[in-house]
Amino acid sequence: MKASAFVYPWDVDGDPEAPARIAGLGVEQVTLAAAYHSTRALTPRHPRHRIVTAEYAAVLYPAGERWAGRGLRPYPAGRWAPGDAYGRAAGALSDAGLEVHTWVVLAHNSRLGAEHPDTSVVNAYGDPYPWAPCIAQPATRAYLVDLAAEAAVRPGARGTELESLGWYGLQHLHAHDKTSGVGLGDAGQYLMSLCFCPSCRAGYGAHGLDADELAARVRAALEPLWRGEADDAGWPTVGKLLGEDTAAATRAWRDDTARTLQEEAVAAVRAAAPDGFRVLLHADPVSYHCGANAGADPAHVLSVADGVVVPCTGGTDLLAPFAEQAREGTVVAANFTVVTGMGGSPGTLAADAARARAHGATELRLYHAGLASDGDLAAVREALAAR
Repeated sequence: MKASAFVYPWDVDGDPEAPARIAGLGVEQVTLAAAYHSTRALTPRHPRHRIVTAEYAAVLYPAGERWAGRGLRPYPAGRWAPGDAYGRAAGALSDAGLEVHTWVVLAHNSRLGAEHPDTSVVNAYGDPYPWAPCIAQPATRAYLVDLAAEAAVRPGARGTELESLGWYGLQHLHAHDKTSGVGLGDAGQYLMSLCFCPSCRAGYGAHGLDADELAARVRAALEPLWRGEADDAGWPTVGKLLGEDTAAATRAWRDDTARTLQEEAVAAVRAAAPDGFRVLLHADPVSYHCGANAGADPAHVLSVADGVVVPCTGGTDLLAPFAEQAREGTVVAANFTVVTGMGGSPGTLAADAARARAHGATELRLYHAGLASDGDLAAVREALAAR
């Protein structure tokens, strides 16, 4: 199976040995961040630094003229990725014989929410989620679609992988996070991720729901979860807590909103891209799930995009729903964390890859070539050499 490693520009820019080291892993491709959220990252081999602090979500290349005069626009990166850091890294990786695809993070942007609070998801208690732009809002959708097209189609890129192209919710890998004291499970996460901004309130109304009544019902449904008294069986629990018809109406609004955004963004990327440019989405086959791997209906998303990148570090079960809908040429990429300190298991990568293939995977994604230790990278080389 073809393998690609995720990479940040700051892993490569300024380190002349990085391209050969990454190519030496045995990967054929790199998925290089072009637009990324805030993070604090280790760079264990870079000659100039060991810790990179990306202070806010930014584009890692000079943004284009399309943003002039617009209220919602991408932010340029600071000192962690100055100028065209993406372009410099992409050129070096390409010169090392690697196929470069862009990695674009979309509906995950804390600075956008801080500076434009009206763009954020608002839960049933009225609490905003500044890291989570509401994808139902017309201005936010227009921003995300244009960002997808610009950040995806960088010079020389052969394809793109679009992350968080869908609903983002309560869960957020955030500095000093203190939200895990109550185990909400799938049902609680869904209820706490329902948005009540003006656009979503209107959307619920179009599906026969009164937004104020719905918010009250959501708060009441969450009470037993706060007390730790509700069993979590996923969607059936949501139906039990909200009522089947109400739950179905909320999901219809949210599913349609995510599907149409995915259609618009992929169409915009294709319109800007050269022939043969491949568009993949980071996806979860359970459409009501939120996060970086956006919930998606497998049949729909594979009718829109060329394939999906599926999280598999916790197991390969999520591959099958996509594999069942695959057509000739569809990419179903199994994404494995290969950083031991982040819960990965590079030593079992060969066996994990074989299991993924048996469940329908056609390619591998390895997270993350820049973050992994030398020992982890040695295990990756060994596993890929055995393919």
